[in-house]
Amino acid sequence: MGALEEGPRRLEGGQSLCLYCGLPADRVATLEYDWVLLEPDMEPLAHTVPAEYRWIVLSDGRVTVYGVCPPDPFQRCRIEHRIACSAQPLPDLWPWLTSLRGENERRVGRQSEPEPPETWPEVG
Repeated sequence: MGALEEGPRRLEGGQSLCLYCGLPADRVATLEYDWVLLEPDMEPLAHTVPAEYRWIVLSDGRVTVYGVCPPDPFQRCRIEHRIACSAQPLPDLWPWLTSLRGENERRVGRQSEPEPPETWPEVG
């Protein structure tokens, strides 16, 4: 067990192709040494991304989900490719917004139903 003669090794990820859309995505190790595909060349401001979808790059090149709210207003983050992938369904980013969208869809359906006539016909 001698001392390392070289510096600490970085985890090399590189790029992989998405199995769903075929576009390249950055393959990056997580804090737990799993792998995640991140959208390449995309670093939005962290406060614009829901907390559970913010990936912050650590000094050793790994990434971790950054769920601190509110984040530093100038903090940048990475996002998973699956959120940007056109061939995969969009995850439920904000459950309350999904509920609101469903209610609005039902309201549109009710608006397209025919209106009752102004006068009812004599039936009796």
